[in-house]
Amino acid sequence: MPAASALGWVYTIFPALLRLTCGLACAAVAFAVRTPPVDTALLGVAVVVLTAWSVFFAGWILRRTTPAPVMAVDVLLTVGACLLIRHLVAAEVLPGGVSWVAIQSSTTVIIAQFVLPARWSVPAGLLVAAAYGTGAHLAGNNAEAVDNVVTLVVQTLCSAVLAGVARRSSRLADDAFAGYQDAARTALTARAARTAERQQNRDLHDTVLSTLTVVGLGAVAGQSALLRERAAGDLRTLAALAGEREPTGAPTGDRDPDVAGGEAPLDERLRRLLRRSPQLRVTVALEPCEVPVKVAEAITESAGEALSNVLRHAPDATVMVRLSHDGDTVVVEVSDDGPGFDPGTVPHHRYGLRESVHGRMATVGGRAEVDSAPGRGTRVRLRWSDVD
Repeated sequence: MPAASALGWVYTIFPALLRLTCGLACAAVAFAVRTPPVDTALLGVAVVVLTAWSVFFAGWILRRTTPAPVMAVDVLLTVGACLLIRHLVAAEVLPGGVSWVAIQSSTTVIIAQFVLPARWSVPAGLLVAAAYGTGAHLAGNNAEAVDNVVTLVVQTLCSAVLAGVARRSSRLADDAFAGYQDAARTALTARAARTAERQQNRDLHDTVLSTLTVVGLGAVAGQSALLRERAAGDLRTLAALAGEREPTGAPTGDRDPDVAGGEAPLDERLRRLLRRSPQLRVTVALEPCEVPVKVAEAITESAGEALSNVLRHAPDATVMVRLSHDGDTVVVEVSDDGPGFDPGTVPHHRYGLRESVHGRMATVGGRAEVDSAPGRGTRVRLRWSDVD
């Protein structure tokens, strides 16, 4: 609750400093006028006690311990000073609420509103006001009694309202902040779940569904070593998705399981990928290039999906795979001279381009471009830059 915590700190510093500074100021001016009926000895005792109390009060409040007991003592000491006004304040100083006892009284009623809850602070302020009125009456100045009682009551009510508004505002701010945190957690949880779901969809699409499609189209012989390799990779992926072990995310053996970070040779990854599709007529132009492992995985798997699409939809096409890099930018192109298609007509529920290519590149901060049209082949361009 950051707002309540900050307000609590303000409500600690303010009362402590106000009591301390007013206590020292009152001690400095209390002896300025000591004409009768001021009792100098009693005045000295009162000033020493109230000054020492001001120091103790400030220290107690700053330690942020229970404030109610010290506030009760503070109110009682102020009430005592008010009832003894005729012995502590000269008659010529009393009018106008400018005496040191008047300052002591105002300080107490204001502090009480910030230290105590309203159900206690308002009665405490009214008690001090009544005591001051009684003391001023006993001192023979009824006009001062009425005037300063009104002043103290107004100070009590205004301070209580101000403190209450601040407390309520801090609660509302904390409630809003808590609501934002809950919404943020919910959004993060939903995004994480969606990310996991999309990853699973990509893994399934790139393994089991892809293999079944290839077999169904007759692109791979039933007893081929390639089919056994693909099936074994599919089983590993399914086992990982079922939670038997951490998923490698490499459905067909493109990853290096012993490499957890650093950089990987993208050109070598692409060559290994191409060796898994010997039935395709592929021309390659691969520049040596190293990129972060996650980027190499994303680009290789996206290129693998592009090659799978060629195998499924244009097995007799000629394919060109290029890898080039210019500074921090890496580009991989997979192009074929097959029949092509209209990317705009691909149904939304299809995962091939949307997730296995575009989505996978987006996870590493890259992007994919698919350029195709009926009758003029297809080009898939995968781009990643270290400065994007």
